[in-house]
Amino acid sequence: MAKSSADDQELKRACDAAIEGTKQKVLLSLRVAKSRGVWGKSSKFVRQMAKPRVLAISTQEEGQRGKAFLHVLKYSTGGVLEPAKLYKLKHLSKVEVITNDPSGCTFLMGFDNLRSQTVAPPQWTMRNTDDRNRLLLCILNVCKDVLGHLPKVVGIDVVEMALWAKENITTAVTKQMDYQDGPVATVVTEDDLKVTVEKELVSQAEEEDMEALLGTYVMGIGEAEAFSERLKRELLALEAANVHAILETEPLVEEVLQGLDSALNCVEDMNEWLGIFNVKLRHMREDIESIETRNNKLGMQSVNNIALIEELDKLLERLRVPSEYAACLTGGSFDEANMIKNIEACEWLSTALYGLEVPSLDPAYANMRAVKEKKAELEKLKSAFVRRASEFLGNYFASLVDFMISDKSYFSQRGQLKRPDHADLRYKCRTYARLLQHLKSLDRNCLGPLRKKYCSSLNLLLRREAREFANELRASTKASRSPTVWLESSAGSGQTVSNADTSAVSDAYAKMLTIFIPLLVDESSFFAHFMCFEVPTLNPPGNIPNGNRTALHEDEANDDDLGIMDIDDNDSKAGKNTAELAALNECLRELLDGIQEDFYAVVDWAYKIDPLRCISMHGITERYLSGQKADAAGFVRLLLGDLESRISVQFGRFVDEACHQIERNERNVRQMGVLSYIPRFATLATRMEQYIQGQSRDLVDQAYTKFVSIMFVTLEKIAQTDPKYADVFLLENYAAFQNSLYDLANVVPTLAKFYHQASEAYEQACTRHISNIIYFQFEKIFLFSRRVEDLMYTITPEEIPFQLGLSKMDLRKALKASLTGVDKSIAAMFKKLQKNLTSEELLPSLWDKCKKEFLDKYDNFAQLVAKVYPTETIPSVEEMREHLASM
Repeated sequence: MAKSSADDQELKRACDAAIEGTKQKVLLSLRVAKSRGVWGKSSKFVRQMAKPRVLAISTQEEGQRGKAFLHVLKYSTGGVLEPAKLYKLKHLSKVEVITNDPSGCTFLMGFDNLRSQTVAPPQWTMRNTDDRNRLLLCILNVCKDVLGHLPKVVGIDVVEMALWAKENITTAVTKQMDYQDGPVATVVTEDDLKVTVEKELVSQAEEEDMEALLGTYVMGIGEAEAFSERLKRELLALEAANVHAILETEPLVEEVLQGLDSALNCVEDMNEWLGIFNVKLRHMREDIESIETRNNKLGMQSVNNIALIEELDKLLERLRVPSEYAACLTGGSFDEANMIKNIEACEWLSTALYGLEVPSLDPAYANMRAVKEKKAELEKLKSAFVRRASEFLGNYFASLVDFMISDKSYFSQRGQLKRPDHADLRYKCRTYARLLQHLKSLDRNCLGPLRKKYCSSLNLLLRREAREFANELRASTKASRSPTVWLESSAGSGQTVSNADTSAVSDAYAKMLTIFIPLLVDESSFFAHFMCFEVPTLNPPGNIPNGNRTALHEDEANDDDLGIMDIDDNDSKAGKNTAELAALNECLRELLDGIQEDFYAVVDWAYKIDPLRCISMHGITERYLSGQKADAAGFVRLLLGDLESRISVQFGRFVDEACHQIERNERNVRQMGVLSYIPRFATLATRMEQYIQGQSRDLVDQAYTKFVSIMFVTLEKIAQTDPKYADVFLLENYAAFQNSLYDLANVVPTLAKFYHQASEAYEQACTRHISNIIYFQFEKIFLFSRRVEDLMYTITPEEIPFQLGLSKMDLRKALKASLTGVDKSIAAMFKKLQKNLTSEELLPSLWDKCKKEFLDKYDNFAQLVAKVYPTETIPSVEEMREHLASM
């Protein structure tokens, strides 16, 4: 065998020098050829750009164990080996020998950590198959012992490789290399200790079995019939041996069968004895059961008799009507001193009736004659008591209200406002609250008439209190009447509107709400619980906005609790019932209906004194309305909603009347200067902003929108009556609108929107007016400029001087007509601008706009002349600016 490069000591030392510093030791080094070869259709392998390389297998030195590497070394220009590629053998997944290579020396190595698949993997070609087997065997041994796994081998038989190793590597010296998983045996050849392979891939025992199997396989091919005869003879011999062994055990089997027979006889005797004992025990058990049955029947009969006596005693107790309760239910008095007895009688009657119902009474007793008769008797007692109690309570409610109405000290009188006080009335009603609870449990239908009587009686009292309070409130309020004519032009623009203080009007309305809205809510809450409606708990009494408490109402916190939540603790468990809530609201309508007329009277009275106070009253009403959330106060919310609507309607009347006053200005022909309603609107808006309270911002903003829209429309109509002075008229009025509303527009978004709208209209009017003045004085040159501009869209500038009316001579005539005595023309332009203005403060800003507009137009004219008539000379823009500056 030719000497392999694996035996080259110089090559190994060169490899050690190349990887020096990596703490790795070279186990095997071989010279190979690297290529990316392809195979043609003729199965002839063609190497493309084969390069010499050296493959070296190394392991990590002690300190970092369990690592093995495959180094690819290349030759530098000086012939020195240097590292070119490094692979970790733990990532080696496949070794494939290319079978199409006739020599069998070319193979591929696949690594599972290589991501790039765009380039074909390199092919390694050995010098001979011995070098190939040496390298692959070394790789497999290192992978198995160092890394614990073997890569997939394709194209070569592992057993064939093991046989090759056994033949070519005869003597081995085992040395110990300490790795992380323990000592690993490494086989080194006798000729050189440089090539290392692991212990044999196939053990000695496995090899012997394989040889025996192969020998048998060869024999079967040549002597099939002899082998078959041999197997048959062996099978017959085995069967004969088995039969002989069975016959030898016959005496033992006989002995066992005799033992089984004797045991069977004993079992039969025992079974007979057990049958006899079982019959005797059954007879004894039957006797015992009969005795126990007789004893159980006697005991059951005794227990049942005792239970029956107890149950009859309970039933008799239920059927007994105490004489004191019977007397109280049929003819007792309903005076306050006797109410405790009446309540006790009601409680007994309710309990007795419930005790005779099926849920609490055994159904077997329900059809007994005694039970039916007693139930009929209790029903008569219930009907009599409910009728008597209903008549008494109806008369009692009416008498309480009649007594209060007959006493004038309960109501407001001349010179004295009196807050309604129902504490005594509720205290007296509370005495019978428990009675109403029991009446509801006895007969729910009886509450309907009682509720109507209570509502009709108390409605008279509430309406009388509201009427007297409202009359005295209006009589005691001193406020001078504010004029309703705000924007009338006949009043004169210089005349100021009266600034009389009318705050007492809105204070009176607030006092009316402060006194009566909590009272109505309290009455609704008291009625809902007193008359046993199953509705949620209402807001506590006096729950009104803090800002609306007057001195008359500050002592309300000292009142006792007007609710009756302590009447029945079980009432808190009642859920919200839609039918109950509808019935409650219907009763509340009867209780409070009619009282709204007195509120309306206060609103109408306040509107007549000062219509702008509708803004304050609207805000006050909104705050009260937002505070009423309880379902049982539905009528109070409806009342506040109606008040809010009435206030809005009244204020709308005022806005409509003011708009009619603005529209009347349209009838006056030839108006000059600032219209009277513009400064008056600023005064009106200032006062309206002072009256805004709460959420009445929307009401005022809607009024602003309507006012200003009518103002601007009327202004435009008046301006159209005299088109000659329309622009002067518009710019003066829009300027006055901006000046008068400048401060308010900074804080009121709605007015800011109209302020910007007026500003745009002012700028447009200014532009039109200034253009007319400029064209009036300098018509010739600017008309000439416009004709030139129109022609430039269709023809070139060089052709324009040859057009009719646009020659150089025509240009000179226009210049002479307009610019001769330019100072006088400018002075005339200033006088014309000054002549038509009635607001002298606008003149400086208008004159500045006029000069700027004139210079822009003249600059455009000069540029056209320079472009179309380059040989003509005209006054420069700077000269014109100097003329204007001298004015």
